[in-house]
Amino acid sequence: MGKQRLEAFSDGVIAIIITIMVLEMKVPHSDKLAALQHLAPVFISYILSFIYVGIYWNNHHHLLHTVNHVNARILWANLHLLFWLSLIPFVTNWVGENHFSALPVAVYSSVFMCAAIAYYILSRAIITTHGPTSHLATAVGKDFKGKISIVVYLIAIPLAFWKSWLAFGLNIVVAALWLIPDRRIERVVTWQ
Repeated sequence: MGKQRLEAFSDGVIAIIITIMVLEMKVPHSDKLAALQHLAPVFISYILSFIYVGIYWNNHHHLLHTVNHVNARILWANLHLLFWLSLIPFVTNWVGENHFSALPVAVYSSVFMCAAIAYYILSRAIITTHGPTSHLATAVGKDFKGKISIVVYLIAIPLAFWKSWLAFGLNIVVAALWLIPDRRIERVVTWQ
């Protein structure tokens, strides 16, 4: 099977995730500037989650440029990733509505950790399918960046119960790590 259907489906799901996130932000019932103040946590969590979804979309695009064909292993690994990404609107709203309290921030970090693990599994499925000398295997090597991200999430989850803002900040750190598209892939893939 060609990769075009996988790309189109994934792009569609990610577009829906972004749409759901913005629809979850409720309009204040006042025209006063003060009415927006109580929405600040919702907007802050939305901004970070939007950035995360953009990062995943961008890096997923790069990842799929290394694929020649897909099989069931890659399809299921991709669905696994999309499952975790589909939970982002829920945890984003939960964190914002509860002003970054401990449990919502811990779950927020957990969802992003699971998405990072799913992305790692997807990349391994592609490497297994295309071989140890494939473009992706050459590009990611031991995938230090992916592994360190998971470790940071593992720190953020229990930290949320002590200092939830600090845990939320660790999610910002991971986003900053991935904000620039994965140049490792750009170096080894010929762009079409």
